[in-house]
Amino acid sequence: MLASLKPGTVRGKLILMALATTFAALVASSAAMLLYDLDSFQQYWVDDMTTQAEIVAAVSTSALSFNDQTAARQNLSLLRVRPQIQAGAIYAANGALFAAYAQSVQDTPVFPARPGRPGYAIESGRLVVNHPIMENGEVIGTVYLSARYRLIERVRSYAAILGAVMVFSLLLAALVASRLQRGITQPLAAVTGVAQEVMEKRDFSLRVPLSGSGEIGTLVAAFNNMLAEVGRRAYALQEANQTLEHEMKVRQGAERALLQADRRKDEFLATLAHELRNPLAPIRTGLDIMRVNPDDQAAGNKARVIMERQLKQMVRLVDDLLDVSRINTGKLTIRRAPLQLHSVVGDALELVKPYLASLGHQLEVELPPPPVYLDGDATRLAQVLSNLLNNAAKYTDRGGKLSLRAALEQDVLKIRVRDNGIGIASNMLGEIFDMFVQADTSLERSTAGLGVGLSLARKLAELHGGSIEASSAGLGQGSEFTLTLPLMAAPADSATAAPGAGGEGARCRILLVDDNADFVDGIGGLLRAAGHTVRVCHEGMEALEVAELFAPDFAFLDIGLPQLNGYDLARALRRLPGLRDTVLVAVTGWGQQKDRQLAFEAGFQSHLVKPVGFEQIVAILDSAKCGC
Repeated sequence: MLASLKPGTVRGKLILMALATTFAALVASSAAMLLYDLDSFQQYWVDDMTTQAEIVAAVSTSALSFNDQTAARQNLSLLRVRPQIQAGAIYAANGALFAAYAQSVQDTPVFPARPGRPGYAIESGRLVVNHPIMENGEVIGTVYLSARYRLIERVRSYAAILGAVMVFSLLLAALVASRLQRGITQPLAAVTGVAQEVMEKRDFSLRVPLSGSGEIGTLVAAFNNMLAEVGRRAYALQEANQTLEHEMKVRQGAERALLQADRRKDEFLATLAHELRNPLAPIRTGLDIMRVNPDDQAAGNKARVIMERQLKQMVRLVDDLLDVSRINTGKLTIRRAPLQLHSVVGDALELVKPYLASLGHQLEVELPPPPVYLDGDATRLAQVLSNLLNNAAKYTDRGGKLSLRAALEQDVLKIRVRDNGIGIASNMLGEIFDMFVQADTSLERSTAGLGVGLSLARKLAELHGGSIEASSAGLGQGSEFTLTLPLMAAPADSATAAPGAGGEGARCRILLVDDNADFVDGIGGLLRAAGHTVRVCHEGMEALEVAELFAPDFAFLDIGLPQLNGYDLARALRRLPGLRDTVLVAVTGWGQQKDRQLAFEAGFQSHLVKPVGFEQIVAILDSAKCGC
């Protein structure tokens, strides 16, 4: 436990962060409880003293009316059963002291010459109450009571209890955090250790043991695959160097290439270790916030947004590495279909807007009037544009200006992404599209990535018959990337490419279920604009109730739903008599073969992997020909 608290370790930082968050939450809650207790304590004494004053006033009405001071003093003497009340007095209507009482004969209090205004006041550690004596709607006198107000004693005892609770809570939080962080830090530590050992020993046969599934398991597998690829390249370069030993000039050139590749390799391994650590801290903090304040919905929602953003960053990193590997091995397939430019740009902007907003960048978008048709893979083209925009954002200081402009030039489309960032040196223009190359590797550029985004974007563009070129006036002058793609003639049936045109003449009843409100509300708006009847739900149980009455023709269901997950919801919908012919489509971020198999076993007919383009939904509607 003590060893894991070393500030230089990831474990220590996570635990200290959890303790700091817990301590802040405990201090805030303790302060709130203390203020509430003090307020309740004061209100209790005010109510009690007011009640006593009302009793004395009620029994002293006749004494004042008949000027019977003896009876009034006897009434006041009944206060002896309340030792906290130190003094009491009854004043006549003219403000003169009529009768008085003191709890202690030795410590005779000083009574005011005239009664104060009706109500209560706290004076020098005493609670003073003045209450009118009424008879037939007229004030005939005033009751004055003074009691000890032990506020400081109350604060001390309550603070001691809160202090003990805080110490116990911090110890418990440290123990829980120490256990929970292992599931994240142990696989990461294994990856970092192997990366460091490879850098020191140059032994690319080392591998990280596979542990668990999900994103961490995918990350470990991708890292091992990259080590194997780097090892094969290193071996190939070594063989090439041995072959070229007899030719001095050629060997020198090969040696320079080897040194540069070696440097890039080292930078890649070091950068990969750094990029993997970055998202873990906010994810760990988000988990602690949700654990410490489970009832704070606002804090929980904010923590979930942060965790989702960081998780998307890790997923994007893994996806880029896997895509590069697929392209290099010839396994990446392009699913061509008629597309509209505006739809592709919209998908790309949806991917990068959160990142641009986090950096405070301004993005100007200028597109030719629709329709502009392309023949390509919507997901991959959106990936190309998002990679270019992400690259521009990374190498532009906060609050920068970015632009995306598209123009038709003869039979091609040119999309230019420009920024006012750090620019590109002339000697780097030909190298920035190489794997693991970065224009700025300084420590100040903390979000530079792995250097695979531009290389991946160019290769995807080439698979579409296009190209990407870079230009810059020099360092500090910004940069511009030009994506060139071939145009295609408008399809005979424009509904295959135009968003919102799907299902023209076929109006369907569609149920959308997803806990991502922004995504599902946006898709719902597009479907309603196309003339369909749409119902949107954000929870599984809510969707089950709505579906039974709505009887949809199509149901697009997320898998990770609150209350009732997508698999169980699909099975429940299949059991409803009126929904046996409903087309069920899984819309999820889980895209492995086993996930597809689970979806089909649950009763889904189709399986879409997020991010889902609107044209994919339109294609499913068109293929079913609902005609409702």
